[in-house]
Amino acid sequence: MVQEQGLLVELDQYLKAGVHIGTKFRTKYMGKFIYKIRPDGLAVLNLQKIDERIRIAINFLSCYELHDILVIGRRENSWKAIGAFSKATGIRGITGRYQPGLLTNPALEHFTECKLLLVTDPWPDKNAVKDAARLGIPVVALCDTNNESNYIDLVIPCNNKGKKSLGLFFYLLGREYLKKRKIIDKDEEFRYTLADFTEE
Repeated sequence: MVQEQGLLVELDQYLKAGVHIGTKFRTKYMGKFIYKIRPDGLAVLNLQKIDERIRIAINFLSCYELHDILVIGRRENSWKAIGAFSKATGIRGITGRYQPGLLTNPALEHFTECKLLLVTDPWPDKNAVKDAARLGIPVVALCDTNNESNYIDLVIPCNNKGKKSLGLFFYLLGREYLKKRKIIDKDEEFRYTLADFTEE
């Protein structure tokens, strides 16, 4: 299924976090990322492709200043990971309900601008995705096997519902973003642990 060398973390860490466990529902677009269907009907995502897409996302995000990126997660399972990511990197994160017009209406008190949007699930975060698309802002989205890819510029296939999966993703993204931006030089300088992103 996957060769361990060259992965961002050990294969075992990916497996323990369940980043590859999808849903029983599969969209046509996500089919190319699915490795197999388990006997219980759950789709299993290809770990090599997950790792490749996370690397692409890291390279993509590192082209932007931290104040130009906005991360959004409506579902509560993403709040801990987004909060830790924001604290570690300084990148803005919005959890909970997306206020209509947040990106498009300058008259709003909390109006915000960004040059890149990252969402944890394009379905509950669809209003933010549509606003970004309207403005021509690139959208990066974590997509499970049941997600559509409308208005999304970069799909990262993964389990976007599990707290451990989301925690591992944002831990890796935060660490590697800071390295790419030369804010830190090596892994050891990242002052946060995986537990900071996953444990309550």
